[in-house]
Amino acid sequence: MKRLDGKVAVITGAAAGLGRAVAQRYVAEGAKVCVVDRSERGLTEMKALLGEDIITIQADVSSSIDNERMVSAAVEAFGKVDIFVGNAGIFDGNKSISELTLDSIDHGFAEIFNINVKGCFLGAKAVLPELVKSQGCMIFTASHASFYPAGGGPLYTATKHAVAGLIKQLAYELAPAIRVNGVAPGVIQTTMGMPKTLGPEVPSIISGVEQSLPLPFIPAPEDYVDLYVMLASEGAKTMTGTIIQADNGISIRGLAKTSGRSE
Repeated sequence: MKRLDGKVAVITGAAAGLGRAVAQRYVAEGAKVCVVDRSERGLTEMKALLGEDIITIQADVSSSIDNERMVSAAVEAFGKVDIFVGNAGIFDGNKSISELTLDSIDHGFAEIFNINVKGCFLGAKAVLPELVKSQGCMIFTASHASFYPAGGGPLYTATKHAVAGLIKQLAYELAPAIRVNGVAPGVIQTTMGMPKTLGPEVPSIISGVEQSLPLPFIPAPEDYVDLYVMLASEGAKTMTGTIIQADNGISIRGLAKTSGRSE
């Protein structure tokens, strides 16, 4: 028997990178998946890849209407929702507070918090009634930047600290009906979107960073998906409010220099 047989999942940010890998693995483990993303091209590719095991919804996770729409679509297609994975996120390009202009802060702050934090909050709110019915679970993508500096700039780091707080608060509020956990990846082979006011998309990995890690390699998105399967399965029935730090050992060594200030 597959670990997610008969389960229905809604996954945001699921047309590329980590979300795409999680969606593919969930289908392989027997789940039906509502794949949510703002990229029409990415959604078309996912539908061609996974066929009748998924539905695709083009949506803006910072919109309450779009969040309600994605949950309704999943229920209409598959009859229920057991798992919500709040994964959609954007990056800040590692821009320090000194590098950020006031204009980029005014516009970039709102966009990155709307997607990285508000998107998780609205997704949880929209899916809550269905997860109460199914006694299901929520899984959020946090980051090593949820705990430590130098995993991004101050905008990204602040959003990921907020996601960590949201996981713990929701776990407290929603127990025992719904389990709420998170995965905090470290470095990963992917390119994240960015607010337009902060510049073009850039790799989220600093060149050569793997040399400073206790486990010295850069994981692919697929290297993290087992954690999302486990947290959605009966194997995690004792876990809520837990954030799994899968970070190549960043949590024992850290990434930062003695000081982050440039001379």
